[in-house]
Amino acid sequence: MKRKMSGLCIAIGLAMVSSSAVIADELRVRANALFSAVPTEAPEIEGNVLTPEKVELGKMLFFEPRLSSSHLISCNTCHNVGMGGHDYLPVSIGHGWQKGPRNAPTVFNAVFNAAQFWDGRAADLAEQAKGPVQAGVEMSSTPARVVATLNSMPEYIERFKASFPGEADPVTFDNMAVAIEAFEATLITPNARFDQYLGGADDALTSDEKEGLALFMDKGCAACHAGVNFGGQQYFPFGLVTRPGADILPPGDRGRVEVTNTASDEYVFRAAPLRNIELTAPYFHSGAVWDLEEAVAVMGTSQLGTELNDEQVQKITAFLRTLTGDIPEVVYPILPVSTATTPKPVDMVDY
Repeated sequence: MKRKMSGLCIAIGLAMVSSSAVIADELRVRANALFSAVPTEAPEIEGNVLTPEKVELGKMLFFEPRLSSSHLISCNTCHNVGMGGHDYLPVSIGHGWQKGPRNAPTVFNAVFNAAQFWDGRAADLAEQAKGPVQAGVEMSSTPARVVATLNSMPEYIERFKASFPGEADPVTFDNMAVAIEAFEATLITPNARFDQYLGGADDALTSDEKEGLALFMDKGCAACHAGVNFGGQQYFPFGLVTRPGADILPPGDRGRVEVTNTASDEYVFRAAPLRNIELTAPYFHSGAVWDLEEAVAVMGTSQLGTELNDEQVQKITAFLRTLTGDIPEVVYPILPVSTATTPKPVDMVDY
């Protein structure tokens, strides 16, 4: 009798293990249908071949403060590759110590977004790179000044020639942006624990993190935040169900409507990518929320129309922290020395 009971217990135990494995596999299957791992190599960009010469030039330009009229502000100022690819400020500080209108998105994995900026007004990273350089509130320069600056330094001239071979006059404002795009395309963060889980490593996530993943899908978060970058592909009203207060959704920033002039796009923004989200506080386009758990709770109310309880918020937040990948190691470049013909900096004290 004891042997029969023992055999029965073993059979029940094996059945429970088998059932648990099936449930775990089902969760992974569901996740693989909605999300993709960040690749280990930079993706191909249509019309922009990522040669080593162009990527290196782009890195130099990304860190080049003389692209700004003050010689103080570079791309890295607001998209700091040592701090999660952004600046840890609610809104960035630009030329003349002016405050920008929105929170700076991370540059990490930005190559996977369908468009750039919170309102999607730039089709790609090259177009995006031109915007801040010319914006009076940011770098406050002009294409002509940028080209004059780059042409004043022989090393830049040679690097542009090597990066854009065959062009009669390679030092152009457009080529500056294309080179920066080439560098930014390499700023990807593969090998997140979640990506390991997608690939079959069941122990890459804890039980709470797996429950958070299930909640993320079941509650509807994945309807806006899916794909390789967990967002960055589509546009949605902020306050789809319940509009947040003015502290989180400033009434003066009407979102994508300023780009499309379509009334239905009022207070519509691109769904924020969630990769490395634990590194990119404060959150939302307004930079109004510093705590990730609070941000999750706000999204539950405003976008899903549901009050997530504390345990659900904690588990979803735990899952989101598994989206942090390997941060690229970037060596600060040695930039060319200015020459007598390099345009002199504008004094920001006058602003």
